[in-house]
Amino acid sequence: MKTVLIEAKEDMGVHIDGTNLGPHILSSHFAGGELRICAVDKLDAVKETERENKRKNLGYVNEFNARLYHKAEELIEAQTLPIILGGDHSIAIASALASIKVHKNLGIIWLDAHADYNTFETTVTGNIHGLPLAAVNGLCPELTSFHNESYYSPANTVIVGCRDIDELESVNLRNNNIKIYTTEDVHKSGITVVLEEAFRIAGSGTNGVHISYDLDAIDPLHAPGVSVPAADGLSADEAMQAADYISKHKSIIKSIDLVEFNPLLDKEKKTENLAVRILNKLI
Repeated sequence: MKTVLIEAKEDMGVHIDGTNLGPHILSSHFAGGELRICAVDKLDAVKETERENKRKNLGYVNEFNARLYHKAEELIEAQTLPIILGGDHSIAIASALASIKVHKNLGIIWLDAHADYNTFETTVTGNIHGLPLAAVNGLCPELTSFHNESYYSPANTVIVGCRDIDELESVNLRNNNIKIYTTEDVHKSGITVVLEEAFRIAGSGTNGVHISYDLDAIDPLHAPGVSVPAADGLSADEAMQAADYISKHKSIIKSIDLVEFNPLLDKEKKTENLAVRILNKLI
């Protein structure tokens, strides 16, 4: 199966600018070869940033994601493995749902410092990049109007590397019995053991797995170029071990996201260089 990169040039799911620039910077490291690269470009719009607005940029995000959804669906149906480069994590609503539309029944592994399991009723910030995992579990219908197929089952949903959860978001997670492996779990048991368990859960009774890898899962010491960093994350070695494990299980992986690279916040290209190393493994 051929791999294709999709640049998802979007940053409207977060109040901080810059993640729309990340996809092309990362894909440019692979330009000029046989690897196919395509893009879904950012639309022209003024970002809403008012904290009290809990549905900020909703129309924009939905319009962008509808376009990305159809592009990803087209490529998956063409028997390719898409790696979707974000962009903020709201782009995963489109990529994950396009994948399950084609493959019908998938599990999902979410590598992230944050659970991204808020709804519009529980979000503190109103930033949509804090809602995508809940959305692909079917809890945020306002974000999935372009999708009329099945959602990911909470029973096949796993979060890895999580360490920053909002109070009401934790209620959503408990109510849906979402399996979480914290960074502390990773440090204690090893990333290979954690991912082995995550793949077992996500793959149980499904046709495959969607991977969504947020670079803020990595400690900001190694990956400072993200919009919402969280301390005590994965080490660079653990981040690479995760990519290596994923690359060795591509027979059951149907689609992959790599998101939240913000070059405006990067230092000495640390995040860029690490993300390119991760991409090399995934490709």
